[in-house]
Amino acid sequence: MTTDGQLHTNQRVASVTGAAPATLSPEPEVPPMLGPLAQVAVTFHDVPRAVAWYRDVLGLPLLFETNGMAFFAMGDVRLMMTAPEQPEHDHPASVLYLKTANLQGAYDALRERGAACVDTPHLVGKMGSTEIWMFFVRDPEQHLLGITEERAS
Repeated sequence: MTTDGQLHTNQRVASVTGAAPATLSPEPEVPPMLGPLAQVAVTFHDVPRAVAWYRDVLGLPLLFETNGMAFFAMGDVRLMMTAPEQPEHDHPASVLYLKTANLQGAYDALRERGAACVDTPHLVGKMGSTEIWMFFVRDPEQHLLGITEERAS
């Protein structure tokens, strides 16, 4: 534990997994320079089609559109949709994980709206007294999205 009472990374992992803390060198005392994640950019070949799907199928709130880009609210993080400007930007996105309070309800609603669900809601694992449940869906350009719910076990 640091002098201000914060757990080191290895202690946090140990408290979640129940494993004995690994012997690691002390974490350096560095003032925070960066804040929370603000925005994630995902490239699409057909931005208008993606906007319609994320708005109408997923139900994400569209913040604004400008210059061929669209911005959605995902909690405190913005999702930016844009066409790839350079060949090196034309690649599949990382998997985005969206939280829900009702996984089965989200699954049923997404299927009713025509979403391509890859699997059904299932238990992924346990983290202490919390169960992590999820299912996956693909958007019209085949980006993979995980829909997840944390439940008390």
